[in-house]
Amino acid sequence: MARILVVDDEVGIRELLSEILADEGHQVLLAESAGEARRLRERSRPDLVLLDIWMPDTDGISLLKEWAASGQLGMPVIMMSGHGTIETAVEATRIGALDYLEKPIALQRLLATVKRALRNREAATPRDLSLATLGRSPALAETRKRLAQFAQAAAPLLLRGERGMRPELFARLLAAAGAPFVEGPELLTEASSEMLARAAGGILFVGDLSRLGRGEQKGLEFLLARADKHKARVVSFSPLDARALTEKHEFDAELVACLSELVLKLPALRDFAEDVPDLAALMLLQLVESRACPPRRLSVAALNALRHHFWPGNIVELESVVKNLALGALEEDIGLEDVERVLSAHAQSSPPPEIALDRPYREAREAFERLYFEYLLARENGSMSKVAERSGLERTHLYRKLKALGLPVGRREES
Repeated sequence: MARILVVDDEVGIRELLSEILADEGHQVLLAESAGEARRLRERSRPDLVLLDIWMPDTDGISLLKEWAASGQLGMPVIMMSGHGTIETAVEATRIGALDYLEKPIALQRLLATVKRALRNREAATPRDLSLATLGRSPALAETRKRLAQFAQAAAPLLLRGERGMRPELFARLLAAAGAPFVEGPELLTEASSEMLARAAGGILFVGDLSRLGRGEQKGLEFLLARADKHKARVVSFSPLDARALTEKHEFDAELVACLSELVLKLPALRDFAEDVPDLAALMLLQLVESRACPPRRLSVAALNALRHHFWPGNIVELESVVKNLALGALEEDIGLEDVERVLSAHAQSSPPPEIALDRPYREAREAFERLYFEYLLARENGSMSKVAERSGLERTHLYRKLKALGLPVGRREES
C-alpha cells in the first residue's frame, strides 16, 4: 500500500497508530523526535507523514516549516495534537499541512483522513526551484532586495542578463504568495483576454525577447496594452540592450520603451558563487524528491568544486551538471572525482555553433570573435591571465574587447 511515517514522542501513540495502519496494509515507520523524523524522511521518502505538534527537541510546526522552506514537502502531512487550537490548525495548513487530527484520534476519522491524503498525494509534488531561501552572496542578496522593492510597483519590468540565467526564477520573486505566474510559448501565440484573466493580480512573464518573431511581438503588444486593466504585470527578459533589440531584431522602439519602464540587471551565476553550493543542493534534492534518481548527497569537496567553476552557461549549465551527477554517480555520496568527470565531459560535449557565412563581413567577424572568446573563457575557467595568454592580447585590450562583445569579464585575480 503506502509507506507512512508516524512522528510522536509518546510511545503509546506510536504503537497504536502503527498497529492500526499496519492492519490496513501500510508499511509504517516510527520516529520519536524531529531529528529521527528528518533522518527517516531523507532515507525512506514516505508517502505520508503523521506529525505530532508538541515534541521535546523541535515542535512539529517548526519541522513542517523547515521541510516547506527546503523544498522537502513533497508528501502530504497530517498534523496531530492533544492541545491544539484553531490558530495552530490554520497555521499548519497555511504552511502546507493537508489536515489536522485532534487527540484522542477516532479510528474512523484517522482512516478516512489517511485515505484522502493518499488519494491526493499526486498533487503534493516537490515545488519548483526557488531562489527565495538563497542570498549568502552580496550580489544575490542585493538583487533579491531590489526585486522586493520593485514588487511594490506595477510598471513593466525588464530583466537584463546573460543567457542561461533562468530569469523566470527571479521574476517569480515578484509574485505575491498564491498569485498567478503565467509564462510559456502560448502566452504570445495565443495572446487573448482569457490569458490576461488567468494572470489577473499576478505576473505575465516573457522570456528571451531577442528570440521573438514579429507575430510574437504583436502578441506582446496586445498583452502589454491591456495588462493594467486586468491588474497583471508584464515582466520580460533580454540578454540584449534596447538599441540591439530595435536595430538587430526589428523591435518597435515604443514597445521596447514600454517594456523597459523599469530595468534590473541580473548577476551572472559566477557573481553569486557563494550560493552555488546551496543552489546545487536544492537542484539535487528536487531530483531525489521526484524520484528521478536514488538518494544522493554532494560532499563538501564536490560542493567546493562546483562553487569555484566559472559557469559560462550559468544556472542552466549548473542544472545540467547536477542532473548528470545525480544519474551518473555510482555511490550515494557524490565526490570531487564525480564533479571533475562531469565538468570535463561538459567542456567537451558541445561543439561551437556554426557561423552563418551569408551575413555581412562585420557581423560575421563579430560572431566569430564572440564564439572564440566564449570558448577561451570556458576552457580557462574564467582566468583572464590565461585567456590573454592564449589569445595573444594585452589584458587591457582583452577587457575592452570582451566588453564590446557583451561577454563576461572573468577572474581578475588568479588563485
